[in-house]
Amino acid sequence: MLLTHHPPAAPEELPALAQGAESGFLGTVEEKINAVFDPIATGLGDFVFGEVSLFGISFPWIVAWLVLAGAVFTLYFGLIQVRGLPVALQILRGRHSRKDDPGEITHFQALTSAVSGTVGLGNIAGVGVAVTIGGAGATFWMVLCGLLGMCSKFVECTLGVRYRDHHPDGSVSGGPMQYLRKGIAERLPGSAGRFLGQALAALAAVMILLFGIGGGNMFQANQTVIQIRDITGGEDGPLAGDGSALVLGVLLALVVGFVIIGGIKSIGRVTSRLVPAMAIVYVCGCLIVILANFTDVPAAFGEIFRGAFTGEGVVGGTIGALIVGFTRAAFSNEAGLGSAPIAHSAVKTRYPATEGLVALLEPFIDTVVVCTMTALTIVIADTQLWEDAKADYAANGNTVDGVTVTSSAFETVLPWFPVILTVAVVLFAVSTMITWAYYGQKAWTHLFGRSKLSERVYQSVFCTFIVIGAVLTFGSVLAFTDAVLFLLALINIIGLYLLAPVVKRELARFRTALRSGEEREDEPEPAEPTT
Repeated sequence: MLLTHHPPAAPEELPALAQGAESGFLGTVEEKINAVFDPIATGLGDFVFGEVSLFGISFPWIVAWLVLAGAVFTLYFGLIQVRGLPVALQILRGRHSRKDDPGEITHFQALTSAVSGTVGLGNIAGVGVAVTIGGAGATFWMVLCGLLGMCSKFVECTLGVRYRDHHPDGSVSGGPMQYLRKGIAERLPGSAGRFLGQALAALAAVMILLFGIGGGNMFQANQTVIQIRDITGGEDGPLAGDGSALVLGVLLALVVGFVIIGGIKSIGRVTSRLVPAMAIVYVCGCLIVILANFTDVPAAFGEIFRGAFTGEGVVGGTIGALIVGFTRAAFSNEAGLGSAPIAHSAVKTRYPATEGLVALLEPFIDTVVVCTMTALTIVIADTQLWEDAKADYAANGNTVDGVTVTSSAFETVLPWFPVILTVAVVLFAVSTMITWAYYGQKAWTHLFGRSKLSERVYQSVFCTFIVIGAVLTFGSVLAFTDAVLFLLALINIIGLYLLAPVVKRELARFRTALRSGEEREDEPEPAEPTT
């Protein structure tokens, strides 16, 4: 995992960038567990991230699956990510909403909760790798993939609200567990449809739960400890050793546990402040570098566009730049994976399409804004380290640590950037853990029942794995959970294709209400309460 908030660029990169126990009993435990999971992770990873070739360039088939879905939905919904953007911004500001709408959190809180699970270290390190392997032109293709992913998010998050469960206490549960189970049974009447929907929903829950417990927390804790340790003196500093990692892990677990016990309302309140804060911190750092080299901005954009269509200095030329850009964007914004609808489904609304429209902003923020800012910073800084890294990859196929490329660009203007990076790492990690705790909890309760005891058991397990992740790496376990998460995209997108007509009807219903000025009338009956 290349210092990402979750899905890796390649599973085999994960162990090199994570840090486990130094020696002794903990080191032995880590080795034994990795030995058990290694063949499982390798086999599943070989399938999920298996590569196909296009014009002599190899890339994971799962990327083509995700990008194709975005393209199909973009055509089917008539560029909704462009036409629906003004209304999406209106909804985000509170228009077309009421306080008594069913749900738990506002549109803004739902968006920030979901964004906190996608915007992360992949926007720092993953982009560094992308522009090293694919050159500046990879930035253009990342943006295009992000724009296509906006439509996939619109589809799955509309379905999340449309088929969500309403509980007697006023809370709701939504996501692929609900829309695969209910939606497929609705589209394919009969026992076969019910069985298929229930089976796919159960598989989705298992995949989300496995990543939530194994990948959505352990890696974040591990990278946070590494970054704090490095800035305080590394192996010679006061935080060297497994004992300090354990203490930091416990502190992280306490912070996350305090937030998630309050449920999605508490998570929404925290992320509505945390996400803008971390975005401002990071984007301001990018702007400082860009403004310090303002005269080079036109040339940088020229290099991005030229590189996108010529592939100068890139292995595989234009196709190579395209594939790298698409791969990094698909792994960054989660469009089509089915995770984000869980957060978006908690929104207060009577019209499912309203949250679908808000959700399409998520890949825009993650990929079009944050990833582009990172790429532009690297291209404008044009450090010797980046040039050497590109040459080394072209000649020998060696991939540099992406965070080093990004950090070197910032250090041309901000010598103290490691401090900013540490703040960003901690903020990104905590926000990701909070969101994935909620995702995993919804999967847990789908499988094991919804009760206070069940939820507390899950929350205890989740926080325990934060502490474990701070001390141990379990590289093979993390690679396994990453593969499981992307395997979810296979069944989720099949469901999206089947249910796309439902989304089109929901969108038409909302548009009709807008035109008539009666956007809160003619509502369908809410789903029956479930326990």
